[in-house]
Amino acid sequence: MLDTYREVVTPEGVGLHLPAAGPVPRALAWGIDLAIRLGMLMLLGMALAMLGKVGEGLYLIGLFLLFWAYPIVLEALWRGQTPGKKALGLRVVSADGAPVGWLAAITRNLLRTVDMLPVGYATGLVACLADPHARRLGDMVAGTLVVHAGGEREHAPAPVNTVFVPPARLLPEEQGAIVAFGERAPQLTPSRQEELANLAEPVTGARGQAGVQRLYGMANWLLGRR
Repeated sequence: MLDTYREVVTPEGVGLHLPAAGPVPRALAWGIDLAIRLGMLMLLGMALAMLGKVGEGLYLIGLFLLFWAYPIVLEALWRGQTPGKKALGLRVVSADGAPVGWLAAITRNLLRTVDMLPVGYATGLVACLADPHARRLGDMVAGTLVVHAGGEREHAPAPVNTVFVPPARLLPEEQGAIVAFGERAPQLTPSRQEELANLAEPVTGARGQAGVQRLYGMANWLLGRR
């Protein structure tokens, strides 16, 4: 409700919030990597031009490695990042938040042949737009997710000078949503806070800023802040 994070609960019961990256930053990162590979191919071609047929064979090997091994090796060994992803602050991780492994890196990159069909990564773009976590088909099959590497922002606590006792008994999921609002809403704009507070009107009995303050107060009460 609060954002587009993918929430993962570890076996220890710890909740992780993975900020999924959309198609635009991913496309920009891909463009940077493409420019790097083309530049390396140009240099490689100039260096091998004088070797004749042998140079042509070595060039084809280099072409294959740059366009297929380049992303696989870097993602598997460099914490899920290529130079393009690092420049855009992105990282590939497993769906549970763990570092991406060799098998997942190979699978997601080999399936680019499907995502790029029929032209210009059209299939991958449609999949990203349709999936709630902006995954292309390769990510879905490999069980991976592209996230913003900066990590989740630290949450400012709800104002401790406001306490409001819930007017009725709250369900566990309602308590969790209110506590999440109290911890994370300070990072949102006032209009977004009010928008979310209006959704909780059946619980708080108020709208607008009054509803926001009541949600803060209820979060403090649930967390034992008196």
